[in-house]
Amino acid sequence: MTATSSPVPAEPARGRAPARDVAGLGIGRALAFVAPALLLIAAFLVFPAIWTIYIGITNYRLTGIEAVSPSMVGLSNYTRALNDALFHNALWLTMLFVLGSAIIGQNILGFTLAWILRRARPAVRRTVEALTLLAWILPSTVVAYLWVAFFDRDTGTLNSILGTAGTAWLIDYPMVCLVVFNTWRGTAFSMMLYSSALQAVPPSQLESARMVGASGWQTLRDVVFPHIRGHVLTNTLLISLWTANDFSPFLLTKGGPNHESETVPVYIYNVALQGGELGYSSAISFLLLLANLLVSLIYLRLLRRRA
Repeated sequence: MTATSSPVPAEPARGRAPARDVAGLGIGRALAFVAPALLLIAAFLVFPAIWTIYIGITNYRLTGIEAVSPSMVGLSNYTRALNDALFHNALWLTMLFVLGSAIIGQNILGFTLAWILRRARPAVRRTVEALTLLAWILPSTVVAYLWVAFFDRDTGTLNSILGTAGTAWLIDYPMVCLVVFNTWRGTAFSMMLYSSALQAVPPSQLESARMVGASGWQTLRDVVFPHIRGHVLTNTLLISLWTANDFSPFLLTKGGPNHESETVPVYIYNVALQGGELGYSSAISFLLLLANLLVSLIYLRLLRRRA
């Protein structure tokens, strides 16, 4: 008597490519769904970028003969930028602005608030978060007006608090004022990101560090930072790019006095609209775009090394 063997299920074929059209839409319908998004990206991102590159190799101006029939000048605009002392000054001030207000200011203040508020009472936490978010969501013109009034030489709030009547903060210390202003305004994003990141730190590890007598810095260094290192990199990248391309300093100082607070976006605006040199300003804009791409590639490399 032979025993009947149960049928063995066939093994799936190895190396089989996954199904491409899971929803069954077909290529035509799928393209129709994404076409509006692709058109918007092309209209507001791709075309302006290509147009900027094109204008950057011409002598296009805001007025005059060159506004009607610009001529090709090749790479002369880029050569001029690399030898322009004002552009070098704008690059240096932009790096100071990013380092002081984003990498140091917003990072440290945002993490400090997130670390303190994690054990605060709910009412206190909600109040601080609401006030911090309010500074972030207010329009730039409103925020700039508030800070101009705060730093005003004659009736400014800061002079009233410090008893330093007559001190022109925006003229004597323009970059310091811009760093303080941007740190105050942009801290909300860092605070929210770090608040979310700190929830991923196991409470048991924090308790173990407390029981063995670890100091606050040792707890942060050995327990907290290893868990949130990726969040720190992401936050630093985003706020650095936002700050490097921020136009808000123009609303406070317009780049003055004597170019002492003229960051690259403000310099591009002054060259393009006040100087009328659209071709030269477009070349500088493309250089700023390349700098942003370089920073992004460095970030991706660091993130890949961490992984």
